[in-house]
Amino acid sequence: MKELTIFDGLLIGWFALAAVVFILLFFIVAPYGRHMRGGWGYTLGNKLGWVLMEAASPLVFALCFFLGGRLSTATIVFLVMWEVHYLHRAFIYPFSLRGRERRMPLAVVSFGLLFNVMNGYLNGRYISVFSGGYANEWLTDPRFIIGVTLFIAGYAINRQADGILRSLRRPDESGYKVTSRGFYRWVSCPNYLGEVVIWLGWALATWSLSGLAFAVWTIANLVPRARANHVWYRETFPDYPAERKALVPGVW
Repeated sequence: MKELTIFDGLLIGWFALAAVVFILLFFIVAPYGRHMRGGWGYTLGNKLGWVLMEAASPLVFALCFFLGGRLSTATIVFLVMWEVHYLHRAFIYPFSLRGRERRMPLAVVSFGLLFNVMNGYLNGRYISVFSGGYANEWLTDPRFIIGVTLFIAGYAINRQADGILRSLRRPDESGYKVTSRGFYRWVSCPNYLGEVVIWLGWALATWSLSGLAFAVWTIANLVPRARANHVWYRETFPDYPAERKALVPGVW
């Protein structure tokens, strides 16, 4: 069986699984962070868990390029975009977390690892091989320009939100606090908003079903999570701002 046939089958299945997960996550909140609870089996430290989950993505994506493909300025730009995001996510973000180390179920880590391996392969292999290459003219295409702009904007929102959360805790603190700084003025989860914008931008810039699948998965995972976090904030903090939305300013 040709790899392209397997690739297409995986891509179709990936879209279908995203739809299933989207529905399930409205009923089952993933047990990590503020929603951590028992009954999910063996756990490990969240810093180690983040590294194990996220490191697969930059490694698999880069491997797709090293195994061969059509390099161009555009594909190199995509490689840099992906690696900048995920190298930070895997090897910098986990060690910037303050407070006592929390636990994370191995089941969550395993699913996160699968998620990143699949997205790394589907996107890396498509861009480096199955796309047929991106000509230099693609760099001036409106889809590329708007997509990259969205990617950068989402990255900035995400980094700002993470930085604000970190600044709310002293090194010895582990609790949660409420802030109105940055995009937290309008939504409970601007870090998730940034992630959604990043991968919508990626889907547009690459103009690919692989990129769209990643954007769909991001929405499927983070929309239910944002709703759960929003409800948690309202239940935990009686004076939580009533006008604040969960994910999209002024909308939801």
